[in-house]
Amino acid sequence: MPDTLAQRLTVVDERIAAAAVASGRAPQEITRIVVTKFHPADLVRDLLALGVTEFGENRQQELTLKADEIGAARGIRWHFIGQAQTNKARAVRAAAQVVHSVDRDRLADALDAAAAEGDPALDVLLQVNLTDDPGRGGVVPADLERLAEHVGGCPTLRLRGLMAVAPLDEAPADAFARVARLSERLRAIDPDARWISAGMTGDFEEAIAAGATHLRIGSAITGPRPERG
Repeated sequence: MPDTLAQRLTVVDERIAAAAVASGRAPQEITRIVVTKFHPADLVRDLLALGVTEFGENRQQELTLKADEIGAARGIRWHFIGQAQTNKARAVRAAAQVVHSVDRDRLADALDAAAAEGDPALDVLLQVNLTDDPGRGGVVPADLERLAEHVGGCPTLRLRGLMAVAPLDEAPADAFARVARLSERLRAIDPDARWISAGMTGDFEEAIAAGATHLRIGSAITGPRPERG
């Protein structure tokens, strides 16, 4: 792994560009989200200095702390990519501009109700569960259209697309091909819901080949997560 943050960022961006070109896509179509889970706010500042503006967090408490500490610097945009509890919806909405993990009506309703007067619309993605484990986050594919219709009825939410995580026991290319087909189903409900949030450090090139528009990349850029005390 390259030694410095700047080197790691450059290597990942070069890999993203190469994968995009190999798939007949423009690299500019793809948004690289740097996941800063467990890293200090100083790392966010270092990444901002390198031109990064899109950041992802998995936990509401950490998202809130970092968003408060960093503020609205240089067009920063926070993506909440973890499982959200309905009682944390107000805090999530206050800190994030995008929520990738809407997977049930109650969460959509809670995020919608959390809007303050004059707030901009919140960009949301529907998380789809690609496994047979009901304990995993995400709506089951059979309920995708129904959930999309429900979110479409929430006046302060803007449906942007899908989010998914490739199962560990399936080839990423196969999993992301399924996501692409689910995206086609979603666009039949809302033609503007074109985002596909898929691909992480270990599989983002396969995600790009399947049409991913947003990549959630952590350790390949940030380095190993700090030890938690």
